[in-house]
Amino acid sequence: MKTTRYFEEQVLRKWPYIERDWCVAVIAAPLRREKQPDGRIRHWGEIMKPGEGSSRILRVVTLEDGETIHNAFFDRTFKRTLP
Repeated sequence: MKTTRYFEEQVLRKWPYIERDWCVAVIAAPLRREKQPDGRIRHWGEIMKPGEGSSRILRVVTLEDGETIHNAFFDRTFKRTLP
């Protein structure tokens, strides 16, 4: 798993409960993927945190290569769209 310095030094420090394996899983099988104007890619995926009864949506932002993780956070505003 490739990450940016920002992810290692800022994201994991700010949100220590985010697990690297979750990020990898979201990138591998996202519910939705969207390219940002700056070229980075947003990936949304469903994560079940241990001890919680329902799943949450994790947004993982990668660099243009689609695999280097730059940011990750739980997205409370994600809306599922029907196909």
